Amino acid sequence: MIYKVFYQETKDRSPRRETTRSLYLDIDASSELEGRIIARELVEKNRPEYNVEYIELLSDKLLDYEKETGAFEVTEF
Repeated sequence: MIYKVFYQETKDRSPRRETTRSLYLDIDASSELEGRIIARELVEKNRPEYNVEYIELLSDKLLDYEKETGAFEVTEF
C-alpha cells in the first residue's frame, strides 16, 4: 500500500500550508491503520526534525493521478 505523508520540514515553526511537503512510502501492512502507524514511526525515526501533519492511504485512482503529475517518487529509509 502506498501512503502519502504530509509534513513540515521543521518542528520549530507553526505549520503553514505553503510550506507543507509530502513524501510517499510503500508500506506492507494488514490494515490501513497499521500502515499509518508504521509510516509515522518510519518518518519519526529517520527524520526526527519533520513535523508529520497527515498520513493518507492512496487509492488506485489517486495513485495514478500522483504518477501522472510527475511528483510521485517512493521514499526509502
